[in-house]
Amino acid sequence: MRILLVEDDLMVGEAVRKGLRQDGFAIDWVQDGKAAELALAQEEYAMVLLDLGLPQKNGLAVLQTLRAGGNGIPVLITTARDAVADRVAGLDAGADDYLIKPYDLEELSARMRALLRRQSGRADSLIQVRDVTLNPATHEVFLQGRPVNLSAREFALLRAFLDRPGVVLSRAQLEEKLYGWEDSIDSNAVEVHIHALRKKLGSDFIKNVRGIGYLVPK
Repeated sequence: MRILLVEDDLMVGEAVRKGLRQDGFAIDWVQDGKAAELALAQEEYAMVLLDLGLPQKNGLAVLQTLRAGGNGIPVLITTARDAVADRVAGLDAGADDYLIKPYDLEELSARMRALLRRQSGRADSLIQVRDVTLNPATHEVFLQGRPVNLSAREFALLRAFLDRPGVVLSRAQLEEKLYGWEDSIDSNAVEVHIHALRKKLGSDFIKNVRGIGYLVPK
């Protein structure tokens, strides 16, 4: 799942990017408001983590422009501005949540999962398709109730499929969900991860749609 991190503090940005990568997210990190708008115009993201005190264009203005354009992407404001007036302004401008610095990465991840559940219309945190169950909070996967050990990339790929069961996803779409700008991608990386998932979950769990991509049937 690909996330846009908009943060001008280098230490905070590096820590958040590292932590979320370990959680299986693909992170694109920009450090000013203009760069954020350019990234949002060019790429498709599952969520934006948005600081307010940004150079070039402040975060509140970025959010207002985003919403004025009809973009409903989930936006989680992360900022040191803790005044009630700032929180009200952020939420009224269209933010879905507001988290005050310094924050714990576990809380950030939990709030992100909650927003992603809301976006997908799910009330339950568990994602289940056929006999496979995925728990985004604990990074656990179960096949017929038995735990399955997956790498971070295998987990992220499986979640991409289970978030949209029955939908064909091309290799390019899957690469966008798995890799950020700074990640190197081998030409057969997606196929390697799919092969590993098939070995662990069953050879027929992920179907190949010739010439188009892959899907997990409902």
